Amino acid sequence: ANFIAPLKEKLDATGLKYEIKGRTKSIYSIWNKLRKQQVELSGIYDLFAIRVILDVPLEREKADCWNVYSIVADMYTPNPARMKDWLSIPKSNGYESLHTTVKGPDNKWVEVQIRTKRMDLVAEKGLAAHWKYKGIKSEGDLDTWMNNIRDILETADGPMELMKNFKMDLYDKEVFVFTPRGDLYRLPLGATVLDFAFNIHSKLGCTCVGGKVNGRNRKLNYKLHSGDTVEITTAPGQVPKQDWLSFVVTSKARNKIRQTINERANRSAELGKELLQRRCKNRKVELEEGTLMRTIKKMGYRTVTDFYKAIGDEVIDVNDVITQYELIENADKRAEIERRSAEEFELLENNERANNLSDDILIIGDNIKGINYKLSKCCNPIFGDDVFGFVSAEGVIKIHRHDCPNAEHIRYKYPYRVIRTRWSGKVGSRFAATLRIVGNDDIEIVTNITSIINKEKDVTLRNITIDSSDGIFSGFIVVGISDTSSLNNLIKKIKTVKGVKDVERSN
Repeated sequence: ANFIAPLKEKLDATGLKYEIKGRTKSIYSIWNKLRKQQVELSGIYDLFAIRVILDVPLEREKADCWNVYSIVADMYTPNPARMKDWLSIPKSNGYESLHTTVKGPDNKWVEVQIRTKRMDLVAEKGLAAHWKYKGIKSEGDLDTWMNNIRDILETADGPMELMKNFKMDLYDKEVFVFTPRGDLYRLPLGATVLDFAFNIHSKLGCTCVGGKVNGRNRKLNYKLHSGDTVEITTAPGQVPKQDWLSFVVTSKARNKIRQTINERANRSAELGKELLQRRCKNRKVELEEGTLMRTIKKMGYRTVTDFYKAIGDEVIDVNDVITQYELIENADKRAEIERRSAEEFELLENNERANNLSDDILIIGDNIKGINYKLSKCCNPIFGDDVFGFVSAEGVIKIHRHDCPNAEHIRYKYPYRVIRTRWSGKVGSRFAATLRIVGNDDIEIVTNITSIINKEKDVTLRNITIDSSDGIFSGFIVVGISDTSSLNNLIKKIKTVKGVKDVERSN
């Protein structure tokens, strides 16, 4: 009463509409706080507390709250360490208020809480009480909260997952972090670099590979602390992984990761479906839904999506699927198919594959644009080699030499994805070619070989590895070269070096 009386006199002079509530802390509450915070009685500053509740329009809330604070601070000495500003940065649960602790009459500490009627309603009855307050529509934190709830409801995989997400978002603790531009973001305690990326934008989160926290490189799962400045690092080839779900804590991040993984699975399933339909068309097999469902069940897949995804990811071969389908559809021919020898069946399959190869020719080279192709690392083709193209599951055309160790397997198993390929004119690029050299163990031989390579106009030495045993050395030399003609010419010159026994191109 001694504290409130002079304060009321000052507030009345301002013309503000308000009410003041006061309370003394209960003995049980004092004992509980002493026990939990491990402090002495002198360390408890809210034995006495008052609350000033203003009745003001929304647009004047913050200004009038700070006005009351200035009146209190002028009358009584404030404790700066006890100042809590939840007006400028409200809690994630919507709580807004201005707290300060001042030294009142008889040098007793008094906690003063300053808020408006709207803020008091939210504090007492929750964020949804926004709706019941006259003249105020849902906005700001309420919209954010409700959008979050809607995301959870739309993406939760069941009641347990729904409850898990709700619990996860009812934070009572949080961290505040900044972008390099100084923008402030509020996240739950334990949030990681990846959570921060998804909080800014879903696309940023999906391509995130790490971040710089206070100027130091950090991993995706690094936990952020209040005051950190975070700059996200991305890579265009990055995609969400299943293990990301094990360390993100915000429901927005979890929901978007799950959604993206599911979308990728659906795209892979669509690719598998397209592959199956195209191969069936080539083999003149008409798919009947009932028979296909029995085929899927027989192959051990519970859903159609899982089945098509397995085809798209090359877990199962399309030809094996069609064979199973035909066995079920043509039960009367099953005995005949089983009597065929492995050689006859393989010959039949090879003939069918050969008949289905496209007559189109892929032309590659430096002056060819708009074609997504790569030179295969298993055989390292260079200009002048006889090559063919192979369409991978990702849609990239990989170029192989005809004598590639994997060529026979590719032509047999995936003939419908093989493309006839040739080089376009003269290619300006230098290609990596590996030579295997065997000779007498003599340092001069290596010197002479490198000397020949260095004298060649369009040849560069990239790497050399030599092993010797019992007077004989064998090694691999990697050179940068423009075409097969230059490579053959180089091989001939190296063979003339005294002591060299054999030189051949290696894959």
